[in-house]
Amino acid sequence: MAGLAAIARPSMSKQVHTMLDRISHRGGAGRLVLEAGGCTLGLVTPPSQSHLLQALQDAGRAVDGPGHGHRAIVEASGGQLVLTRDELGVAPLYTGTLPDGTQVCASEVKALIPEARMILEVPPGHALRGGAARRYFELRTGEEFSEDAQAIARRLREELEAAVRRRVQTDTMGSWLSGGLDSSTLAALARRQLDTLHTFAAGLEGAPDLEFAREVARFIGSVHHEALLSLQDLIRVLPVVIEHLESFDALLVRSSVTNYLVARLASEFVGEVFSGEAGDELFAGYAYLKDLDPGALQGELLEITGRLHNTALQRVDRSASAHGTVAHTPFTDPTVVSVAFRIPARLKLVDGVEKWILREALQGALPDRVLQRTKAKFWEGAGVGDHLAHHAAGAISDGDFARERHLPGGWELNTKEELLYYRIFRERFGALEDLSWMGRTKGSPVDR
Repeated sequence: MAGLAAIARPSMSKQVHTMLDRISHRGGAGRLVLEAGGCTLGLVTPPSQSHLLQALQDAGRAVDGPGHGHRAIVEASGGQLVLTRDELGVAPLYTGTLPDGTQVCASEVKALIPEARMILEVPPGHALRGGAARRYFELRTGEEFSEDAQAIARRLREELEAAVRRRVQTDTMGSWLSGGLDSSTLAALARRQLDTLHTFAAGLEGAPDLEFAREVARFIGSVHHEALLSLQDLIRVLPVVIEHLESFDALLVRSSVTNYLVARLASEFVGEVFSGEAGDELFAGYAYLKDLDPGALQGELLEITGRLHNTALQRVDRSASAHGTVAHTPFTDPTVVSVAFRIPARLKLVDGVEKWILREALQGALPDRVLQRTKAKFWEGAGVGDHLAHHAAGAISDGDFARERHLPGGWELNTKEELLYYRIFRERFGALEDLSWMGRTKGSPVDR
């Protein structure tokens, strides 16, 4: 996606260019820095979003994000920055202040470090003007559909097809394909609307994702590509992944390593891809959800959907943007989200089958074996398993873990794996005391 940077002061072009240099991977098609409303705004864009440069030139507002309800917007008014982030936080946006109190903002934290202080993530569904925040959207359930299950499944299928259609602006696109239900759903629906769909899978030899992805690709008729990885490939790429991801959360880094590598492969062929992120959160794809009281399920889904912005959606954004490409997440389309939270929870988990209503909606569009596949975490399905955790256990002693697990700002690292990632993070970003802008995955493992 595009990358933006701004300072709430005029005549700061040199400084904004420096900020953009740090996130130049998000661009490639062009760059523009200008003054508007007493502020200095800048933008870099990938080829598929070069039109945003003209929008900045014409309207004096910088926009990042794939569109269709997924945008971060920075406008200038009376020497103040007005920041708006989309409802679920698909497009990233951070803000902070310079030592003299001047407000700054950018698409990634690395553009703000080391000059900025008190860095904050702009919350999803919020608009900020100066120091005041206004919430314009709150994720909530709607009135439940009263139709029978098959009618609801048809409605869901239609909304997903429409969400994909809104994102098709060319005759050739790509789709990250793990062979799981969510990524396979989007690949199948996109293939029907494109002349050519490239699909991309990555994993260690023998990984189940590779086998299932091949089956889906054959079934839908996509041009399929694979990245066959080794453990050494994963270890070698860790530093660059953590630098792009801006996180040391263990489960997030695990999934981002393979995601980064499949995104790199995709960037050799297409500029835009589909990603199946948020299907598990909307339709109850995680194993632990089966243990909840049925009356608590919908509320839990609301919570974990609301946490996506600085975990899984951050992974998607950084993996794609690291290679100057754009990732579309149709499951987070505002209309799809609204429909998902009107579907009764009892149709999401049926007799222990997760995402039952989504499986019903995709009948005939995917191989039966894929429709029946149980949920595998991205890093598990790709064959990563606990390899990185074992690598960390061999690299970090018990004594090192005991001494280093307590961070300057009061955070505590959960595992040796997380300490391994934190060491890399610290090398690139310093021993930051304030990490309030960083998300952590719910249910992360803890060393005992």
